[in-house]
Amino acid sequence: MNQSNGSSFGLYEATRILAPGFYFASLCTLFFYAFLSRYFLLPTNQGYLVILFLFLVIVSGLTMYAKETTKRRRAFVENQPSAFLQDIARRHSATQMLNDAEARQLYFYILNHFIPSAFHEKVFFFGTVYHIMIQIRRTSFWFAILSLICLAVQIATGAALMEQQGLISFCIFIWLIYLLNVKYNKADRKMQENYLDQIFWLQMNEDLIKDLFKKYELSKKSTIS
Repeated sequence: MNQSNGSSFGLYEATRILAPGFYFASLCTLFFYAFLSRYFLLPTNQGYLVILFLFLVIVSGLTMYAKETTKRRRAFVENQPSAFLQDIARRHSATQMLNDAEARQLYFYILNHFIPSAFHEKVFFFGTVYHIMIQIRRTSFWFAILSLICLAVQIATGAALMEQQGLISFCIFIWLIYLLNVKYNKADRKMQENYLDQIFWLQMNEDLIKDLFKKYELSKKSTIS
């Protein structure tokens, strides 16, 4: 991977951490002032509040990044280019098959050394958009459920609706974001288009893939021996 691709990769990975983290921290702030502020008080020191906000951004972003739940979704798993490499290996050799880890290893080698750099930016960009949008959708959903529960509890305890304007506004706002994210969901479709573009390139360069597969077989045999 050249230097420009390496720097792009780092930028996109950082965005995957900071964007969902910033969204989560922002919703926490809105929820606090819409509901929790009547029960809890925060220090008025601005520096403390900024540090707390940044702490939420980084910790929540890293937590969502580490869990990698977006990679278990159907839109991410289907049509993986590495699965196409497994299919080529299956057709090319009756004895040497690629398992999932080996196929991913060979795929990243091909991506970094043979697929044009324009594809790299597309892979990084749409992969980042996919991860961010799914995390936004999930974060919105759980905050929407939480706001509904809090609103129901407040109503059940006899609180006047006029006193709940902030919570009601937050509830409507967050449900609107969630529903729009679901209705106009381009993240899954773009992820699939991204995969299909890479698979098309692999199809158009199948002779190269077969040669690389032979080299990969020889490297495994030499490692074993």
